[in-house]
Amino acid sequence: MDPFPALADPVRRELLRTLARNPARVVDLAALHPISRPAVSKHLRVLVDAGLVRAQTHGRERHYALLADGLDPVRALLQDLGPRPRFDETVLDGLDLEVRRTVRDHRAATPSDPVEETA
Repeated sequence: MDPFPALADPVRRELLRTLARNPARVVDLAALHPISRPAVSKHLRVLVDAGLVRAQTHGRERHYALLADGLDPVRALLQDLGPRPRFDETVLDGLDLEVRRTVRDHRAATPSDPVEETA
């Protein structure tokens, strides 16, 4: 499943923030939200189906943890949308060389201690 629909819900985003800090049980996650435990379980199921969270059974409890790789499509989109240089950065090497040459030539042409004339 595509992670974007799963991220559309603010409760699921908050669950992901919580799971990014530490794995947790449904009971622990439900205690943090003003919704029922079955509702939290449904949100977690969506996150599991989207590949954003994994569930492991420990005895009678299910523990949920964030799957950071599940966010790779989101990272890729953000990178595609991010700012890009307007020019190839290698042209800055030529600019740097020219600035250094100009500074060197300017220093060579300017006397270091100008002689003051006395009247």
